[in-house]
Amino acid sequence: MPSSDLPRPDSVRLVVTDMDGTLLTPDNTVPEGLWPLLTTMHDAGIAFVPASGRQHATIASSFPAGRTPGHDDLVIIAENGALVTRGEQVVSSDTLEPRVLVDAVQAVRGLADATSGGAVVAGARSAYVERSDAAFVEHVSTYYHRLEIVDDLTAVDDDVLKVAVYDDGHAEETTLPALVHLRATHQVVVSSGHWIDVMTPGVNKGVALRRLQADLGITPDETVAFGDYLNDVEMLQAAHWSYAMAGAHPQAAAHARFTAPSNAEHGVVQVLQQLLGR
Repeated sequence: MPSSDLPRPDSVRLVVTDMDGTLLTPDNTVPEGLWPLLTTMHDAGIAFVPASGRQHATIASSFPAGRTPGHDDLVIIAENGALVTRGEQVVSSDTLEPRVLVDAVQAVRGLADATSGGAVVAGARSAYVERSDAAFVEHVSTYYHRLEIVDDLTAVDDDVLKVAVYDDGHAEETTLPALVHLRATHQVVVSSGHWIDVMTPGVNKGVALRRLQADLGITPDETVAFGDYLNDVEMLQAAHWSYAMAGAHPQAAAHARFTAPSNAEHGVVQVLQQLLGR
């Protein structure tokens, strides 16, 4: 990518990146090339923030203390912005009303004949599913390391951050129509080809990023952001140095100023290496 697509290293104070389809490789691992860059950014006073639709515990497990400089103050934007933490401190948490939880879960139950997917209730303590077959549980546990199987998702006793719906087909075509009525009052976002999230209105990665920028006194011109899907749009809009990954959803790419190589090519690492002169 041309050097004109890169800010001056001394002008960057914040790097925020999506996980799936963006930072993580296709086998769901952090590229090895990121670890030395985390040290470089930490030493330069550049904040690094993972931002994902994944569960907080799952994101945190990808950045262990031994490999993550400044781990005790690491900011994580989880559940597509519904939960933001700094180290052990909860910075913000937006919960879903019980009636919306019930509406969303019942709508997904009605799709039983159309998809072999299912609903995941993402709570503050754990995530919950009704389906107990091994294939479904194994797939969901990739994104939700803290996962419990319950008899009735509408009776979960936890602060609910969102309802995530997995569709083993094409979520925009099969599942979204059953949930689109909730858009009148709530966030219904397509997070990937197989996932849709229902959240409190006004909750997204971009809102979380703008709050963080305000707290840290950092401007969009000092922010680099990477994303690939519809749940990244607002985050990309909050950063001047916004990169959509090669192969990103067209609507996400339309809101990014630049293009990074794909996650399979470790695109985030490539851009940061050039940015930091590594």
